[in-house]
Amino acid sequence: MADSTLTLQSFLGRANLQQLAGPILILVILSMMVLPLPPFMLDLFFTFNIAISVIVMLVAIKVMKPLDLSVFPTVLLITTLLRLSLNVASTRIVLLEGHTGPGAAGQVIEAFGHFLVGGNYAVGIVVFAILVIINFVVITKGAGRVAEVAARFTLDAMPGKQMAIDADLNAGLIGEDEARKRRATIAEEADFFGSMDGASKFVRGDAVAGILIMFINVIGGLFVGVLQHDMDVGAAARTYTLLTIGDGLVAQIPALIISIAAGMVVTRVGDTQDLSQQFLGQLFNNPRVIGLTAGIIGLLGLIPGMPNFVFLLLASSLAVMAWTMDRRLRAAKPVPVTIVPTVSSESQEASWADVSPLDVLGLEVGYRLIPLVDKSQDGELLRRIRGIRKKFAQEVGFLVAPVHIRDNLELKPNAYRILLKGVEIGQGEAFPGNLLAINPGRVAGQLPGAETKDPAFGLPAVWIDTALRDQAQAYGYTVVDASTVAATHLNHLILSHAAELLGRQETQALVDHLAKEMPKLVEDLVPKVLPLGVLQKVLQNLLEEDIPIRDMRSIIETLAENATRSQEAEVLTAQVRVALGRSITQQLYPSGAEMQVMSLDPQLERILQQAIAGGGDNASIEPSLADSLIRETSTAAQRQEELGLPAVLLVSGNLRLLLSRFLRRGIPQLKVLAHNEVPESKIIKVTSIIGGRV
Repeated sequence: MADSTLTLQSFLGRANLQQLAGPILILVILSMMVLPLPPFMLDLFFTFNIAISVIVMLVAIKVMKPLDLSVFPTVLLITTLLRLSLNVASTRIVLLEGHTGPGAAGQVIEAFGHFLVGGNYAVGIVVFAILVIINFVVITKGAGRVAEVAARFTLDAMPGKQMAIDADLNAGLIGEDEARKRRATIAEEADFFGSMDGASKFVRGDAVAGILIMFINVIGGLFVGVLQHDMDVGAAARTYTLLTIGDGLVAQIPALIISIAAGMVVTRVGDTQDLSQQFLGQLFNNPRVIGLTAGIIGLLGLIPGMPNFVFLLLASSLAVMAWTMDRRLRAAKPVPVTIVPTVSSESQEASWADVSPLDVLGLEVGYRLIPLVDKSQDGELLRRIRGIRKKFAQEVGFLVAPVHIRDNLELKPNAYRILLKGVEIGQGEAFPGNLLAINPGRVAGQLPGAETKDPAFGLPAVWIDTALRDQAQAYGYTVVDASTVAATHLNHLILSHAAELLGRQETQALVDHLAKEMPKLVEDLVPKVLPLGVLQKVLQNLLEEDIPIRDMRSIIETLAENATRSQEAEVLTAQVRVALGRSITQQLYPSGAEMQVMSLDPQLERILQQAIAGGGDNASIEPSLADSLIRETSTAAQRQEELGLPAVLLVSGNLRLLLSRFLRRGIPQLKVLAHNEVPESKIIKVTSIIGGRV
């Protein structure tokens, strides 16, 4: 026996009392339905029920957001079960001991039956019915409807919230832990409002059960009192009805309080103030409104026949409140102070004029290159830059921002650098009066001069004297002057950064230009069907893969056909690429109907298809497979270029975007096409199979 006692004590010592509280409470509630309770215990449990309902309501007032009380649906279930258990226990004792007098079921029921309704059972029935109607028809039904709508809206908003979290995570605004926490909060919100929608049915069912229990107790009390205890019908009706009314009121008042708490939780808006602060701060913060209300109430109090004293007393109180609030606000308002400006001879105050926007494109030159960009000297580089912008607009399809040129004494005398939005994207050197002889790969001899590299393409080159032009050309060199070097470099960088140069302003200018030629088509698409930002992203996706956007008619028409089905830029880009398939293949294979391309091994293609199917938009390639794929593709692309062919990889449509993004990082000259982008008139010849050994 001692061993068993020690074992029980050690178990209770190890067990957490908070963990045992829940099961013990449920067992106690269930036992009340079965075991008879003395009147004192009934009084204790009824008082406990009232106390719990008040606690829940006060906590609901203080919460900042619904998830602060995420246990509330379970609280609704437990409190409803407690009230029903008390109804069963009180019904048992009322029917067994009700003939002994009004105190048979305890003092709480007696007090509610006599004090609250004055001992009049007819009044008690009416009051009880009103409480049930308020709880069932108004509060519980409204709270359930709010919870239902909130759950539906929360579920509908989940994808957008998840995308916003992913965007913040990708932008580096939040970490992985914060993103995980936000996703869990979104899931908890959906679960909470869904649970509240279901839990509100418990309270509604409790209200219906209260009405039925009242009728059953009254009828059962009449039978028991008249048939078993030989009471006359009037005395039996009065005794049992008052006990039943007291029992119903002592259960329905806590139910009403709990329902009010549920309504306050689900209708909560904002998470920085509790309900009391919001109520006082938003309703009683304007002295003009309170003063106007005082005037209206005061006018009503002057009407003969009205309760003048009450109306005028309330009007006076509101007027005093309005005057006090207005005085407090005037005292808190800062008094303007006139400051006499003092003019300093050393410096002037900063202003918005000192904030200068970054140039989209900039060219900075050393002092020896200034003659190439001097307007007064009609610099050669200026004319070439104007030609670059014009040629870019004709070939690519939009007008690039002007190039702002300035000298920079911090650079070397012959150096220059090219800036994109204030960030250097390229730099080099040019020597006016000399020529740059570029080695294209096969030359017949060497030239004297300063060895360097072509800044645009990185080819080996030599700066030579102008007298060696003919000799360099005879050896097979490509000979250019200093202005051409800088202009070619600038042109190459503009083409490679075309997607970044197409900003929102350039996109709007392009749309405005198209509206002059195709007003109806543009008007129906942007921005009614497709936002300008999505159009910009589609055009940027095309430019990133060196696809001109000159054929805007085909692009706009394709977007107009598909924008109603999807607003995803990647999906729309794929559809536009199919529409521009003839232009894309013509750019890669300008002559002939035959396309010599690389292709994937069928087994490798199936592996990649499975990766996409499993990963969706976040699909990734296994590292060893990725290394083999890059290595084999790079080798095959090099063979293509040695044969004088473009490095083109032909794949399935759903693989094109993944492989294009993945392979372009290591093989920038590679072009990835989808089968559905190739016109039917083209003959496809596969020169290399990639992945045969993967």
